[in-house]
Amino acid sequence: MNKLEKFRAVDTAFPNIGQQKLLLFSAAAAITSVPMRKGCIVANQKMLKFVNVDRDMPTKRAPDLRKQDFEEIYSEYAAVKAEEQSSRCSQCGVPYCQSHCPLHNNIPDWLRLTAEGRLREAYDVSQATNTFPEICGRICPQDRLCEGNCVIEQSGHGTVTIGSVEKYITDTAFENGWVKPISPSAERAESVGIIGAGPGGLAAADMLRRQGIQVTVYDRYDRGGGLLTYGIPGFKLEKDVVMKRMDQLEAGGIEFRLNCNVGEDLSFDAIRGKHDAVLIATGVYKTRALQAPGVGAEGVVRALDYLTASNRKSFGDDVEEFDSGALNAEGKRVVVIGGGDTAMDCVRTAIRQGATSVKCLYRRDKANMPGSQREVQNAEEEGVEFVWLSAPKGFTGDAVEGVMVQKMRLGAPDPTGRQMPELIEGSDYIEDADLVVQALGFEPEDLPKLWGVNGLEVTRWGTVKANYGTGETSLDGVYAAGDIVRGASLVVWAIRDGREAAEAIMSYLSNTASVAAE
Repeated sequence: MNKLEKFRAVDTAFPNIGQQKLLLFSAAAAITSVPMRKGCIVANQKMLKFVNVDRDMPTKRAPDLRKQDFEEIYSEYAAVKAEEQSSRCSQCGVPYCQSHCPLHNNIPDWLRLTAEGRLREAYDVSQATNTFPEICGRICPQDRLCEGNCVIEQSGHGTVTIGSVEKYITDTAFENGWVKPISPSAERAESVGIIGAGPGGLAAADMLRRQGIQVTVYDRYDRGGGLLTYGIPGFKLEKDVVMKRMDQLEAGGIEFRLNCNVGEDLSFDAIRGKHDAVLIATGVYKTRALQAPGVGAEGVVRALDYLTASNRKSFGDDVEEFDSGALNAEGKRVVVIGGGDTAMDCVRTAIRQGATSVKCLYRRDKANMPGSQREVQNAEEEGVEFVWLSAPKGFTGDAVEGVMVQKMRLGAPDPTGRQMPELIEGSDYIEDADLVVQALGFEPEDLPKLWGVNGLEVTRWGTVKANYGTGETSLDGVYAAGDIVRGASLVVWAIRDGREAAEAIMSYLSNTASVAAE
C-alpha cells in the first residue's frame, strides 16, 4: 500500500474529522515498515493497528457447556493476544474511553504498555486510579462506558477490548506476585470506621490504609465484598477473585468486624466514639417490591435472597432455603420480573440451577432495557426467553402457580424523553410459574431509624444526604459513599465515591490535627 492509498483508507474510515486526517495519515503510514527513500525505513509502530487487526474477544464457552456450571464464561487472553488487541488502540489525543470511565482510568497508557509487553508497568498504571481493576474488568458494563465510547468503534472498526485486557493485566499481576499487601511508609494514630464491606467501603479502606490510617470495616455478612460476594453470580465474577483481594486488604492491616449488624450488635454512636471519622458505605439492600394481589404467595421471592442463596452454595455453605427448594430453580418454571443487570443475573442463575423454563418479563422493549445488552445476549444464548412489553398484574395460587400478565405498548415520552409503557386493555393472560423472582431494583434502608441516630439527614428518596465530591454528611466527621448516597448504581461508581471520600477524610483528619496542635 503506497502513501496515497494509506491516506484514502484513513479518509474513508474517518470522513468528518477535518484536520485530524493528517495525524491519522501519519499514524497509518507507521503501521507497517514502508521504504520512504533509499536507505530510510519507517520504524514499526506498536499501536494504531485497528486498520489491519480485527476486534477479537476472549473465547466464550459454548452455551450448552457454560450453563452447566457457575464458572466465568470468557477464557483468559494469552499474552500474544492481549498484546495484539491492545495494539488496536488509536492513542487518541482526547480519549473518550477515559472520559466516559467514572474513574477516568488511564486506559490508552496501560493499553500501550500491554502492547509493548510491559505488564508490570501496565498494572501499576491501572492500579493507580482503580482499586479493583480485576473486578471492573469483569463486571463493568464496558459497552455503555469505555468501550461504548471508543473512537475506533464510532468509525466502524470495532472497539478495543478494554475490559478483557484490564482483567488480563491484573490477573497476571496476581499470578506473578506483583499485588502486594498495603505497606504504608509511616503509621498514623488516627482511626476510621467504615460501615459496609462493599466496593465503596473497601476502596476507601484501601486508600486510607495506604496513608497509614488505622481502618476498621464493619459488615453484616460473614464475608467481605458485599454484593461482589453475595449479589453477583460466579459466571460473571468468580468468588476466589474477590477473596484474593480481601486477603490482600486484610494482610495490609485493615481490620474486619464481620457478622456485625450496626444498630443491633453495635450502635452507630459506639462506632463514632471509637474512631476519629466514620464512613457510611452500606449500599442499598431493600428490595423494591411489587404491590399486586398474591405477591405474598409462596414461591414469589426477592432477587437478592435468591442470588445470595446461590452464591452461598458456591462457597459450600449450608443453605436451608436452597436445600428445601424455596430458593432453588431446579425443575421449576421460572419467571423473573425486571430488566436490569440483577434480572439478568437471576435468569442466568436459574438456567444453571436446572429450571425447566426461564422467562423474563419486562414492561418495555429490548431497546429500552436498562441492563447491559451484552448480558441480554448471553442470556438469550443460554435459553432465556424474553417477554417484552409485559408487566405483572398479580399472582395465582397460595403456592404460586402463575403470573397474571398485562401487555403493554410504548406511548408518549416522559420528561427525560423515554417512552412510557401504556396498558393494552383486554390483553391479560396467565404465565405459568413455580418460582417468581422480583428483580425490580433496590432502595435504601431507613438508616436513621435503623441505627437510632439523630441528625443524619437523608433525601426524599431515603439516601444519605452528602456533599458531592467529598461525601461529607450533616454529622461532623461522618461521610457517606456509594449507593447509599447515589442510589443503586454501578460498582465502578461506588469505587470512585469511596476513593473521593477517603481523600476528604484525610483532609478532615489533617485539619483536625492542625487545630489540636495549635
